Amino acid sequence: MKLEPLLVGLSFGEGPRWRDGKLWFSDFYVHQVRTVDEAGNAETIVEVPGRPSGLGWRPDGTMLIVSMTDRRLMRFADGNLSVEAELKPLATGHCNDMIVDAKGRAYVGNFGFDRHAGEEPRAAVLVRVDPDRSVHQAADGLMFPNGTVITPDGKTMIIGETFAKRLTAFDIAPDGSLSNRRVWAETPNCNPDGICLDAEGGIWVTGAFTHHMIRVLEGGKVTHDLDLGARAAYACMLGGQDRRTLFVVTNSGSGPAIADKRDGRIETMRVDVPGAGLP
Repeated sequence: MKLEPLLVGLSFGEGPRWRDGKLWFSDFYVHQVRTVDEAGNAETIVEVPGRPSGLGWRPDGTMLIVSMTDRRLMRFADGNLSVEAELKPLATGHCNDMIVDAKGRAYVGNFGFDRHAGEEPRAAVLVRVDPDRSVHQAADGLMFPNGTVITPDGKTMIIGETFAKRLTAFDIAPDGSLSNRRVWAETPNCNPDGICLDAEGGIWVTGAFTHHMIRVLEGGKVTHDLDLGARAAYACMLGGQDRRTLFVVTNSGSGPAIADKRDGRIETMRVDVPGAGLP
């Protein structure tokens, strides 16, 4: 199994999502939400001044975009970008990844602290924004909540805790509240960043500070371990017409030091098991 470049020259890609025959993603140091199709044709959709990250859609097609530095959830509809919700003060660091469930509720993670300013790591709150724009604390005590998936039955959320090296699961109640927190898998050799779920219950996990990407099962069994050489993977998505194309966002590094570089890529490979659930 080997990744092949699809799109090169990005600043730092994040939040890949497959929708309407294209991969949607944020290129956050250049403040753009973009798309690319399977032939490599790219398009810029909207510019987000506060640096875009997580992406998602409500059932009515309204697009939601996480604005990192001003800690806001944005709405993009009819060509207009507007503020959907203020995530401060619940978000105590830059906001990052997000998942939008089948009822249109957005769950947004944040760093919890400013690691680039040398702050000591501290736990973060996962913020939930309901379709009525109300803002709630969905969970607390998460060590850098990051990539998130929801199982096909809509009853379980699994989120990567980057600085705890684990995937954590919650039950999702009908009102969107989370309970029964538990460790889904420890990932001792991987700091989970972006993740995606497949139809056999496996989760592809990108490793923020390693040059590996793994596929792991509940309980921690690793079925695949991809060595990316000099590059690192930061987010992933199963898409394509049959959801068997694994799209992986890679780069030569992360953080402000690479903001002026253009080392980011979208890379792909075909896998045996299609994607499942959300996003």
